[in-house]
Amino acid sequence: MAESGKKTRGKQVIELKRIEDDKNRVITFSKRKSGICKKASELATLTGAKVGVVMFSPSGKPYSFGDPSIEDVTNLFQGVSQPSDGSTHHVIEAYRKMKISKLLQDHNDFLHQLDDEKEHGKNLEEMTKGKTSQGWWESPTDDLNVQQLRQMHAAFEKLSKTTHSKINQRNLGGGGASSSSFPAVNPPQTRI
Repeated sequence: MAESGKKTRGKQVIELKRIEDDKNRVITFSKRKSGICKKASELATLTGAKVGVVMFSPSGKPYSFGDPSIEDVTNLFQGVSQPSDGSTHHVIEAYRKMKISKLLQDHNDFLHQLDDEKEHGKNLEEMTKGKTSQGWWESPTDDLNVQQLRQMHAAFEKLSKTTHSKINQRNLGGGGASSSSFPAVNPPQTRI
């Protein structure tokens, strides 16, 4: 016997209010944008009307649809009878310039970060220069400047914390038969 109840909710009326969740808002914009452009295209095809739609995404990215073109529609709207001169092009051009500026800023930030890392690498090389037979932790500290000493101190602290963490992990059952030979330890608290 068949059940008499509906298995789906069917088409629901959605209350028109701002969607609070960013991800859902972007998805809804994308779907509705396609729907609006499709309807505008259908209107132009069925009636021969010149149709133009301009919209901006929640992130500010411009989108446009025009039949025959968005420029022709805006020229017609403004009463300009000349051929398309790119009057809406300034909006897209401004957005493009803004994006290029942002990308250049990001590029410069990465270059500065790369320079800092190269400097850090040079400092580490200087600290270990001529010390191939011994580890960095065995290098003499007499010739190091304050920054190099702080870097070495930070490396020691990281090594100490990592070592203590491994010992404690093994004590908690992750280390096999030899784990009971390590007493639980806490990393020392040091100051510079």
